[in-house]
Amino acid sequence: MAEKTEEAAKARPVIVIRRKGGGHGGHHGGAWKVAYADFVTALMALFIVLWLMSADKEVQQAISAYFNNPTGPGKQTGTAAAGLGNAIEVPKEDMAKLREKIQEALKTVPNFRNLKDHVEITITSDGLRIELLETEAGMFFESGKPVPTESGSQLLGTLAVELGKLPNSLMIEGHTDSKPYSGDAAYSNWELSADRANSARKIMQAQGLRLEQVAQVRGFAERQLRHPEDPTNASNRRVSVIVEYLPAPGAGKGDAGEGNKTAGQSQAAGQAKGHKGAR
Repeated sequence: MAEKTEEAAKARPVIVIRRKGGGHGGHHGGAWKVAYADFVTALMALFIVLWLMSADKEVQQAISAYFNNPTGPGKQTGTAAAGLGNAIEVPKEDMAKLREKIQEALKTVPNFRNLKDHVEITITSDGLRIELLETEAGMFFESGKPVPTESGSQLLGTLAVELGKLPNSLMIEGHTDSKPYSGDAAYSNWELSADRANSARKIMQAQGLRLEQVAQVRGFAERQLRHPEDPTNASNRRVSVIVEYLPAPGAGKGDAGEGNKTAGQSQAAGQAKGHKGAR
């Protein structure tokens, strides 16, 4: 019996379990993920700072206004007018800043030293009004004609570059003095004032204004004199560009576009060239 037990013990396979020792010292946890996230965040912040340093001043001011008052609209906020480049909303209280910016831009116009006394920029109930006041010789438009002078074209082009960056709509007006237009009986101060406003529109749209930015082009003849006490004063002859206020947030657009006038509606069909008279 003992022999059988010994033989069975010899036939049973021997199982050897070997356990490897050593290895790493346990799991490191997620500390590396936190460090990596901090690194990516710092890198993103660096890129944002670099972008802000190269951005336009208006963009920097708009972003600053948001962070100063993130729960409500700042003095300068971005607009919904996508695709307008660096378009910045100009609310009513910031028209003074826009006036200063335009005044600085106009200084780049050649011969502006001789023109500055004939350019007046004021803040009115309609918006920012930019007026080009004529002289007896005709500073911005040829005398008695709707054709701009070289100085007038350059100044209108500079205005277009600055105003084209804004989402605001514009109105362009033409005015004359009280002297009756001499020359063609079918052409009067009404046609001349409207034609000059329309000429200004064409130049400005060719230099930077968007086509839809001009809301109205109007000619008033001598009905809105700048100097009613002196109706023949040369500065009564002028072209005015009005930067309209933006509607309040949430306000309906209304029917502001209805009834807009264009200079072409007031032009005489038989307009003659080379009109005479000092307008």
